[in-house]
Amino acid sequence: MTHFISRSLVLAAALCCGTAHAQLAVSLELSKNQYLSGEPVIATVSITNHAGRDIEFQGYLQRPWLDFALTNSRGEPVTPTGAGIFGKVKLGAGQTLNRQVNLSSMFQLTDQGNYGVSATVRMPGVDADTTVSNRVIYTVSPGRPYWSQKVGAGRAGKLREFRLLDFSGDLKSQLYVQVLDGRTGLPVRTFTLGEVLLVRKPSATVDRRQRMHVLFLATPSAWLHCQIDTDGRLVSRDIHKRGPSGDPYLVTSAKGEVTVGNSVLYDPKAAAAKRAKFRKLSERPAITY
Repeated sequence: MTHFISRSLVLAAALCCGTAHAQLAVSLELSKNQYLSGEPVIATVSITNHAGRDIEFQGYLQRPWLDFALTNSRGEPVTPTGAGIFGKVKLGAGQTLNRQVNLSSMFQLTDQGNYGVSATVRMPGVDADTTVSNRVIYTVSPGRPYWSQKVGAGRAGKLREFRLLDFSGDLKSQLYVQVLDGRTGLPVRTFTLGEVLLVRKPSATVDRRQRMHVLFLATPSAWLHCQIDTDGRLVSRDIHKRGPSGDPYLVTSAKGEVTVGNSVLYDPKAAAAKRAKFRKLSERPAITY
């Protein structure tokens, strides 16, 4: 009798545990499979509530309701640089929650190589069960540098290094800007300027305000001129068409101002309005007598 009761308790506990794990469906996706070193690694966690009741997730700094486990190419855990605080979230019965998380804000992910990541969701309660998502593999690459320049940034002796990089992570060549801390060498910000046609080599320079200027061929007929400050912010982005005597180029004046020479500035809004005007004229009915 005692043996029967013990087996019944074990079976009940196993069923209860299985039910708890089945209460949530958790999946993980990344924005892409290959990243440039220093680029934000954006993960999307999808959580579906199958508990038959509303669930209110409420985590704490030492025990968040949403957590991530990362391993490097050697299979070693990646040490977190900070904890994610995701706040209180209520998920209705049968509903799905999608949460985007920048993993680069929680882990140091600048070293090149392969990484594996999975997400863990904790049910409410001190001893609550957890559900682990699928594991996603991605790669961090250093990119190919085209140009770099160190500059001073501010009066406190702050240093920055601008880098222009080519990266073909998704089989299309993209041009990236990377701003590094000049003393530590760690990325301040890394982001893409867009697809680049490498039939023309991109050009870059720095103006007197310590802003980086980049000019590159984005389409067969359009060049992009981008300005980036020492904090990695994209200050401006203009489109230029080819001038009367060849390709556009960057010009630095004696005062340190940088402009684009041999180009025609293109305004996409004005061009769209002009096309719409011509279309309306062509849509007018013919006059018959």
